[in-house]
Amino acid sequence: MPLLVVCISLSSFNTYKPAPKADLYPQIIPSNLEIGSALKQALQQGTAKSSDQLSAVNGFFGNAAIKILFPPEAQKVERTLRGMGMNKLCDNVILSLNRAAEDAVRDAKPIFIDAIKKMTIQDVSGILLGKQDAATQYFKRTTSAALAAKFKPTIKVSLDKVGATKYYGTAAGEYNKLPFVKHLNPDISDYATQRTIDGLFVEIAQEELKIRQNLPAARSTPLLQKVFSFADKKAN
Repeated sequence: MPLLVVCISLSSFNTYKPAPKADLYPQIIPSNLEIGSALKQALQQGTAKSSDQLSAVNGFFGNAAIKILFPPEAQKVERTLRGMGMNKLCDNVILSLNRAAEDAVRDAKPIFIDAIKKMTIQDVSGILLGKQDAATQYFKRTTSAALAAKFKPTIKVSLDKVGATKYYGTAAGEYNKLPFVKHLNPDISDYATQRTIDGLFVEIAQEELKIRQNLPAARSTPLLQKVFSFADKKAN
């Protein structure tokens, strides 16, 4: 009988299956306050970095993705003038447009900060768990009008300061002298304003993507890591 007991015990031991190990790092769900704080922190960092990068010398001019060129309706003008040997004039127009954009974009930070402060819980949740460009789209909806109103006077002054108004006006004037051509509006400030805003949002979208892709430099604090890791798990 004792031997039988031993055999049964060994048999039971051989078929024993250990209980699943407990998760040593269980998912910690952040509070609404933490989510709001982290997202606003990330967006403030991202928009500030975008503004700083684009306001530097060659922030626009040296970035092929957002470099401001002649307006589409004026590209025929550019080709015509270059064909007449006026390359320097055309180059000056392009350089001046980009210098004006670099000058104007410095004014963007307070507008983005104001939009961030006005975010609701629904806005925060929609951005955190939304599409890859959800924050960028939020900013487009809430800041485009304010950015245009703020940028345009600055760009107008900047265009005058760096000579873009003169150069583009001269280019348009030279083109308008040609026979049988449709006259070109020599005022370029509206176009430059919109292209500056477009370029800023391209840069912000890139910063947003860095945060969502878990690049260490973008998730720079424990709170950002906690909240965006939570968002990553929700998305999977």
